[in-house]
Amino acid sequence: MNGRGKSDGPIVPAKPSNNGRDASRRAERVEGRGPTKGNPVRQTRFRAQNRADLQHALDRIRQAVKRNSNGRLTTLWHHVYAKDRLRQAFQNLNRKASPGVDGVTWQQYAENLEVNLEDLSERLRRGSYRARPVRRVYIPKADGRQRPLGVASLEDKIVQRATTEVLNAIYEVDFLGFSYGFRPNRGQHNALDALTVGLQKKKVNWVIDADISGFFDAIDRKWLTRFLEHRIADRCVLRHVHKWLEAGVLEGGKKRREETGTAQGGSISPLLANVYLHYVFDLWVQQWRNRHAQGDVIVVRFADDIVLGFERRDEAERFLEELGERFRKFNLKLHPAKTRLLEFGRYAAERRHRRGQGKPETFDFLGLTHICGRDRGGRFVVLRKTRRRRVRAKLRELKVELRRRLHLSIPDVGRWLASVLRGHYRYYGVPRNYRALATMRYRVIWLWYRALRRRSQRHKMTWERIRRLEMKWLPQPRIYHPHPQQRLRV
Repeated sequence: MNGRGKSDGPIVPAKPSNNGRDASRRAERVEGRGPTKGNPVRQTRFRAQNRADLQHALDRIRQAVKRNSNGRLTTLWHHVYAKDRLRQAFQNLNRKASPGVDGVTWQQYAENLEVNLEDLSERLRRGSYRARPVRRVYIPKADGRQRPLGVASLEDKIVQRATTEVLNAIYEVDFLGFSYGFRPNRGQHNALDALTVGLQKKKVNWVIDADISGFFDAIDRKWLTRFLEHRIADRCVLRHVHKWLEAGVLEGGKKRREETGTAQGGSISPLLANVYLHYVFDLWVQQWRNRHAQGDVIVVRFADDIVLGFERRDEAERFLEELGERFRKFNLKLHPAKTRLLEFGRYAAERRHRRGQGKPETFDFLGLTHICGRDRGGRFVVLRKTRRRRVRAKLRELKVELRRRLHLSIPDVGRWLASVLRGHYRYYGVPRNYRALATMRYRVIWLWYRALRRRSQRHKMTWERIRRLEMKWLPQPRIYHPHPQQRLRV
């Protein structure tokens, strides 16, 4: 079989090993059937076989990690520069993403893909590959500030994604269960459900809502390298990670080097951030909970967003103080305004009422505001509502975009607004949040109504007509996600 996946001889498919527990063995070869007479050989068959071979390689890495929980892996780089893995990484890139400093788009690179990948693989094998600086861009945050992002060049994206896939095979064995950010088969709603179930099922009376100031920019690269060396002894992998960290930033036509941090937006940055916090926070908090906690303690972390629940206030206060000391050792700092200790749980409302302090405080996590509430039977539940700041920011964006689309046809605008609302429902459509979804839809209708009235001074847009349009084009609110207990039970 040649490099492009076409066969020159009879097809010999791979048969899985009879012993499923010994995944490190090569699959047995068996006589296969050739293609039906007159049918061309389909390249998809070989692509599937290549994907299986790539997966087997990752499985062998996982088994090696499991066999030696404290061992270091010495030969990893050949998995990264394998042409099939680079091709898979390229296919998984966002095809509409902005180009980096090289100006190369996904479509341009794909025009001569096999030659480009062959050249890239050879440069990675020889060690002549050079990382390019990232292009700095800014995107607005919900609070009105700007979030800096780094746009890498296309080949850097390919190699970083391939490297991340190989390293995930190592660190997914090591990472702890309460870490959810930027991990395979885990997402925001897994973290949200774990937090909700923990608050409702455990004896939680106090919550620490922790936020790290400028986390991605504050990562100490020397400590990060030491953490990576705990598991990785392949100097090629470590050298290329160092290249990406030291590549610099291009902003306003000027290149500058930064001594700390890793650029947000890079394919490998989330993994490096998880590795850093795994050693700085996860292992430490697990040890702290086992050694010092007398009451229940729950932990949920999504990247640098951390929420902890405590049964006892004295333990929560002690932990918060020691957490600040722990972070300072590794060049991190808790945000003084966003990090707080609040009373939250099944008895918070009663206790605060007896003290004359009003309703329990709320906290925000991953775009949802968490509130102490009761169901119809009087049982304690955690109510989750769409964060108001997120709604206001989204409505401001829609207002500007509706003005830009002022002269488009009503069906075109209607289809676009429908896609916006469906995306909003898919994320925020959690149980007991229907009213907030309906409010969001009503405000979108009102913005559309005002935009249509601006199309002409002699408009004929009435509220009756906009009602007919919204019924035709805008989807009704929908709860997409099951109750947290149901998802975790599955």
